[in-house]
Parts: sequence; structure tokens; C-alpha cells
Amino acid sequence: MTSVSELSEDFLPSSTTSPLLSVKDLSVTFPTDDGDVRAVRNVSFDLNPGDVLGIVGESGSGKSVSSMAIMGLLPKNAIIEGSIRYRGEELNGRSYKQMQPFRSKHISMIFQDPMTSLNPVYTVGWQLAETYRAHHNVSKKAAWAKAVEALELVGIPQPDKRAAQYPHEFSGGMRQRVVIAMAIINDPSVIIADEPTTALDVTVQAQILDTMLRIQSETDAAIIMITHDLGVVAGMVNRVQVMYGGTVVESGPVDDVFERPRMPYTVGLLGSVPNPSTLGKRLTPIKGAPPSLVNLPTGCSFSPRCPLVADVCHEWEPLLEEAGAPNHTTRCHRWEHLATIEQPQRLFLHDEIGTVENPAVFAAANPDESLEVTAVHGTLVSDEEAK
Repeated sequence: MTSVSELSEDFLPSSTTSPLLSVKDLSVTFPTDDGDVRAVRNVSFDLNPGDVLGIVGESGSGKSVSSMAIMGLLPKNAIIEGSIRYRGEELNGRSYKQMQPFRSKHISMIFQDPMTSLNPVYTVGWQLAETYRAHHNVSKKAAWAKAVEALELVGIPQPDKRAAQYPHEFSGGMRQRVVIAMAIINDPSVIIADEPTTALDVTVQAQILDTMLRIQSETDAAIIMITHDLGVVAGMVNRVQVMYGGTVVESGPVDDVFERPRMPYTVGLLGSVPNPSTLGKRLTPIKGAPPSLVNLPTGCSFSPRCPLVADVCHEWEPLLEEAGAPNHTTRCHRWEHLATIEQPQRLFLHDEIGTVENPAVFAAANPDESLEVTAVHGTLVSDEEAK
């Protein structure tokens, strides 16, 4: 095995057919006074050059912990099991110092909060230049030029002047672009983006995602997009993994998973997204709460909230198996039954009280006058109709 000190920019895979990043049966456990927190359980995926993998799920499902395990940034008390291979090199088990040649140079990460990712007492250009100099033996002048080039690449106007400014002089969207510039300045092969558009308005979100896709197409870097925004996933990724209770419950090509979900949890996630067809109606959230990672339920972790639960779901956890389509897998005992349901989103519907079936009708009938509505038998109608 190649030693860490021998790694260089010429670090190449031993086989052109091997994945760029291969994660097999990754599990992360945190011992606590209340018991072991099983944050990640048996997560596996392969990532090839140019791939964009989306990882979605509720908060606490293990998305960020799995990415931090890949980066070697988890606390010392974390117990990490399984295999994490980059171009055939095993990363699991390496110390923090031994991981330094990989971070930023080969695998980089875009964190969700740019204010905590940037040092407020140093200029943006200085921080970018230091990131570059950490992996390249170049002069400060050359590193500064590279920092300006990186800012220009992510769409920062007047990059030579902005490089001399401090993070607080940048807007939220600009700071996120700086974080992206920091992640790509060393031309990594893998970019992990952990909620890169959190707390940004919709217009800035679109600009950030467009920047990432442009950089990905220019560098052929592979991207892992961690998010709870299914719209981002639908418009950006090739493959998607849905996580729940610390493990992958469904995985496959994004179009196939979104159009033909084979796990009730995925159905619930898709059904909770607002869309024009549900105008005036309540959203259909998944009832209940995610399970405790200290005391996971027996059997399927989603069984306490699942509308299709059966006795077998409480007995043992299903394996991740192919769900009737190539590369589409699910962790569900009842996926075949789910496949026969014409409108699976209706499984999560509940009584709608005090909602308007079609509020656009009122606006169309009297567009110039304000209209007050009154609840009658669970439906909002006009005051005139209520009489």
C-alpha cells in the first residue's frame, strides 16, 4: 500500500474501472451514558468521476455524519466500521494527520454554514491562498493569484479587490461562493456538499447550484449533494439515496425513485412537497417522529409511522434489495404491494379541516373585491354562501 507521504498530484487509481470513491457497510456509533447512538448503519455506495449523488432524509437520519466519516472529521469517541476507499486506498482507520493529504486536495467539503467555515479575522484571499499552499509548494504571490482565480471561477465580481476583504463584507450568497471556491481551489476529485443552500433565498440558491454544476462539468469532479430539499435533488443529481434511521432505505436513479418510489417513507417525503395541484389544501406530512438512534424499534425502523405496516415489519429489518428495476433498491418488506397502488401518496392523507378546495375560484369570481370566508362543515366558503 502506498504510504501517506508518497501521495502526490499524480495519485492515480490502480484500475480505470474501479470507483473513484467506494463506501461499503459504513457504520458510525457514538457511545453515550444513555447507550450507543447508532448514527449510521451499513451505508454503501460507489462514486465515479462526473457522478452527482443526492442523499436525502429528515434531520438525524445520518446524512451529515456519514460525510464527516468520509472526511475523517468525526470526534475521537466515534466508532467507525466498514470500508471507505478513495481510488483503492483505504481511508478508515487513518489518523487526523494521516487524512490531511486527502482533505481538500482529493476530497473536499462544502459546509452548510459559511460564517462558521470562514475565519472572520483573515481576509478571504488569505484563507483561500493558505488552503492552496497547504498542498502546493508555491510562493505567497502565486497562491494569492490562485485565490483570485478561484473567486472568479465561482462568479465573484472584481475578484482581485474582493479577495482583500473580510467575510463580514460579503453577503450570505457571496460567502457561500467563497466556501465553494475554497472547496475547489485544489481541484479535488470528490466534492461533498452538505446543505450548501441552507438559509439562502431562492434566487441565490439557484445561482449557487448553477455554479456547482458548471464547475462539475468543467472539472469532471464527482459530487455528493446532502440535502433535505427534494427540488434540488430532482434538478441536479443522477442518483439518489434516501436515508432514515441511520441507514439507506431506498436508492436508485433519481427519475425512477421519484416516479416509482418503492419505500413508503420515500412516498411520504415526496407527498409532503408543496405543488400547484394541492393549492388551498393542507400538506400531508408523515405522522410521528423519527426513531431514537439509541433505541431503534425492532424490525423496520419506519414501521411505527408506516401506513402499510404488517406483522413481518416488526419482526426483522428488511435487506436492501432490488425493487423491480435495474439499480433501484429498497429496504421494505412490502414494496411489491406498494407498487400495485395507483396513487401511493394517498396513504398519508388525513382529514382536511378548514381548507379551501380551490381558492382560485373566489379570486376569479370577484378579482377586485376582498372576500371574507367562513368555515362551514370543515370547508371555507364565502360569507354570501354561508347565509
